[in-house]
Amino acid sequence: MHCSCFQALVAALALVAGLQLLYLALLSGLHGQDQRSRYAELFQGRRAVHHDGHKERLKRVLASGGLLDASGQYRIYRDMLRGDWDGQRSPDVVLVTHTSLGNLHHAQRLAERWQGPFSVAVFAPGAAEVRLATATIYAIAALCSPLRQLIRLHLVCHANQVATFPESGAGDFARLQTCGDVFAKLARIGSHWHNYGANASYPNNLLRNVAKKAVGDQWALVVDMDMVPSEGLREAFLALQNEVATPGVFVVPAFEIRHTRRIPGTKAELLRLYQVGETRPFYEELCPRCQAPTNYSRWVNLPAGGPLHVAYDVEWRDPWEPFYIGPPSVPPYDERFKQYGFNRISQACELHVAGFHFSVLSDAFLVHKGFKVSGEFHPQKDAENQRNKGLFRQFKQDLKVRYPSSPRRC
Repeated sequence: MHCSCFQALVAALALVAGLQLLYLALLSGLHGQDQRSRYAELFQGRRAVHHDGHKERLKRVLASGGLLDASGQYRIYRDMLRGDWDGQRSPDVVLVTHTSLGNLHHAQRLAERWQGPFSVAVFAPGAAEVRLATATIYAIAALCSPLRQLIRLHLVCHANQVATFPESGAGDFARLQTCGDVFAKLARIGSHWHNYGANASYPNNLLRNVAKKAVGDQWALVVDMDMVPSEGLREAFLALQNEVATPGVFVVPAFEIRHTRRIPGTKAELLRLYQVGETRPFYEELCPRCQAPTNYSRWVNLPAGGPLHVAYDVEWRDPWEPFYIGPPSVPPYDERFKQYGFNRISQACELHVAGFHFSVLSDAFLVHKGFKVSGEFHPQKDAENQRNKGLFRQFKQDLKVRYPSSPRRC
């Protein structure tokens, strides 16, 4: 009798344990289903759909493992978000830019002003940044319909980092409901983020090349992410480009504007601010020689308005680093240059040696929000500049080998 009671007790305990395990399994399954459902609706709010082509595309890109750059130091995931502009219009002008997560919020303003295709390479130096960048790119794909039709987004990280789709732990991103929410969050991230940190070199020229490769056989305007072009520049240049000869590039004068001012859209608006000192030539305080050949005094005295045209031609001279619209034949940026100094000068120097001419456009311009002043730069700036100065000397020797018949030198 005692034995029967004991056996019954053991059986009852086993049944209870089994039921608990079954309950936990069911609970875990329901939780997992809830998480999967939650992530399927991530960034989409009430507009969630069962079929998420952006999610599947992103998963395929990530599953490829990316490609290593020529140095083997960086991993590149191309077209994590791919716009619908391929082949829609030929010729076209594509805006090309690069950024860390800290400046990615500027993409919204760029899209609104450019009104055309653009390609962005995003640098994520660490594991946390890679996860955040992946979630952010998916957020843009899911919530920012007009933007995603225009933009191609590429991710660059260190070779030892591997990007994966963030199936869980999305955190605050799960609460995003609109495209405005996405960029508001990115702006908050940017308020305490710096491109040029002490722990990871910012590979600006590699990023430019990654973004520019997506352009194919179109014209390209390569800018920094925190610069804004004048209104209608793309359409105006497309009306002009059939009347110009190559090899040549078309210089777009760059300006700085006080943070408190609204960015002007037309040359007339820009000139009114220029006359009262609210705008000034780009890098006027830090390196006036870097933009001097643009000849700002001549440009600002040209009549504003009328069809965009070539105002005048200029000769390249060291250390000019113009922003320009260029054809597909322009040489790539030298990826040895990282951090601060000589990264754009080197490419402009090669354009000169390769035989390109420089033509300044009449009403086109770029504006950087805020005056560039020396006190705002990172502490390593001068050391980086000296390192790249030595590299630039080697680069100029390399050009003599690359273009042995060119009479031009830097």
